[in-house]
Amino acid sequence: MPYHWDDREKLQKDYYYLQDVYEVLLKDISKQLNQIHGVEYSVRYWRILIGPWLGYFTQVLFDRWSMLEVVLNDCNVDACIVLDRDEKSLIPNDMVHFNSLFVCDDWNEAIYTQLLKKYYSSKIDIQELSSDDVVLCQAGQQKQSWVGRLKEVLFDCINKTNGFLTDSNEYFFISSYLPFNANFKTQWRLGQWPKFWRLVNTPSTLPNLKWRQWTSTKYTHKDDFFNIVNELIPRHIPTVYLEGYYSLDKAVQGLQWPKHPKVIFTSNSYNADDVFKAWAAQKVDKGSRLIIGQHGGNFGMTPWSFLEEHQIEISDIFLSWGWSNKNNSKIIPVGNLKGFGNHINYDPNGGALMVEMTVPRYSYHMYSIPVASQWLLYFEDQCRFVNELPIELRSKLKIRLYRSDYGWDQKLRWTDRFPNINLDPGIQPIKKIIRKSRLFVSTYNATTYLESLSWNMPTIIFWDGKYWEVTKEAESYFNLLRDVGIFHDTPESAANKMVEVWDDVDKWWQNEELQKVRIEFCDYFSRVPDNPLQVLQATLDKVSS
Repeated sequence: MPYHWDDREKLQKDYYYLQDVYEVLLKDISKQLNQIHGVEYSVRYWRILIGPWLGYFTQVLFDRWSMLEVVLNDCNVDACIVLDRDEKSLIPNDMVHFNSLFVCDDWNEAIYTQLLKKYYSSKIDIQELSSDDVVLCQAGQQKQSWVGRLKEVLFDCINKTNGFLTDSNEYFFISSYLPFNANFKTQWRLGQWPKFWRLVNTPSTLPNLKWRQWTSTKYTHKDDFFNIVNELIPRHIPTVYLEGYYSLDKAVQGLQWPKHPKVIFTSNSYNADDVFKAWAAQKVDKGSRLIIGQHGGNFGMTPWSFLEEHQIEISDIFLSWGWSNKNNSKIIPVGNLKGFGNHINYDPNGGALMVEMTVPRYSYHMYSIPVASQWLLYFEDQCRFVNELPIELRSKLKIRLYRSDYGWDQKLRWTDRFPNINLDPGIQPIKKIIRKSRLFVSTYNATTYLESLSWNMPTIIFWDGKYWEVTKEAESYFNLLRDVGIFHDTPESAANKMVEVWDDVDKWWQNEELQKVRIEFCDYFSRVPDNPLQVLQATLDKVSS
């Protein structure tokens, strides 16, 4: 069937509709969980703790429900064969577990089955097969190297030492996205002994269906989908927020982290680290300030993004890489946190590096990127770029595959199309490859080209604007890059530019007008200030006062 979100106007319209649904559900679930657990936390507390899961689940469920609507309304379907599963097997323990489930075939088949049995059984004959021998997919466990195990032991020792050196009201840094030296120096400048806290695993709890008999508020005036998601939430909410909430709270109380932190600063832990979220939510409810730093690209330039809106909403201050919003004083442009203290040299006589991306084969949280099967169109654009290059330049090109394959078989697809292509599996640090490259080719709107431009690395960017929508303000900046040959709307144009500049990349890259545009673009989207740690310290000091 045609994918309902191939209509990108519908995708954006649905996003805003689902944001409204999310806000109503969040307020209702906050009341429910307060009552169930005998607590009186604010909506902001629950937004910090359960918001990522609720947003993802609502958007995921809408996509699956919408496709069933397409199929059953447009096709003559008489029957469907489904697997009869244990309902408990669909319930995640925490956000990390949920992230491993929604990308796999088994979980999605089970979700479609629940929707069919509950809401479409009167329309079609549903035939169930036993699934006794079927195990729901789980996240793969990577074998840890001896270096990794040594780091685990080292961080355990550091964590224990931190407990003896921690003041109750100091700054708390965790997963800050700052390089090690910048993290150390910033905490030192703030007047405290630098600490590097380690994340804590979420306690595991088995689901208990009796706990899940609670009923959400009935909204008779709402539409069909709202009532569907409202009813399915108690059946899918992670155990850590329900049956395991007592264990989660016990884990939080046992932390050696500051009791009354003046500022909590993170860039990555706001999403899937449930122990941190529960701890931070408690502290914020008692007056601590939560600062979230931008942790990658795509921010500040796209018309819709659930995680961007969520981070800004839960934080007191959001530190951007340079951009601002006149309608939101929370957003403070500080600079590219990842680039503080980092600089990389490239090789003017080296090869070319093209960096790839994948997305899950099933949609998840919504932002302006290719969704689900639209990745296949993205891949075709990559092949068009390579096909346009002369044979001698293809041999100079290294293609870095995305580390998470999500079942797309990237390597096989590439070798099918170009048997002699030079592939990098995406495991070794990208900086090692960049040092051997003269040209960086970025193919999607994320972190990669923001880093390469801030390093002043010769860069060519291309993507299909139909699937990578940007705001009108951001478009004006990309127009500047387009004018000097950095940004391209088609893979053929990008490949032709690579051919044109290859023999003397520096002559093109060091052009005065190009450098002026690069600096202007970076100043807004990937700034590295002259004194970055001083800027960051001043911002944190101001927030804490």
